Amino acid sequence: MNKGELVKAVAERAKITLKDADTVISAIFEQIQETVASGEKITLVGFGTFEVRARAEREGRNPKSGEKMVIPATVAPAFSAGKNFKEAVVANGKKNS
Repeated sequence: MNKGELVKAVAERAKITLKDADTVISAIFEQIQETVASGEKITLVGFGTFEVRARAEREGRNPKSGEKMVIPATVAPAFSAGKNFKEAVVANGKKNS
């Protein structure tokens, strides 16, 4: 599903216009991005948590030459699914097996 398909599905489910659904979804994504980029965590009970995770400096290998190299420390956005989200995915996976 891409954003356009998501907008259409939300508009149908909420019985609102495509424009209103797009505005709301865009605002949600922007707010999540701004909040996590500022270092804060967003927890949506039952759905999941968006947060920043730090990755320590580590040693790796250049895949081309095999030479050892240092991979610098960095931060990255992360999402952890909540209990209800995980249960829904597992239940759907069992139906499709």
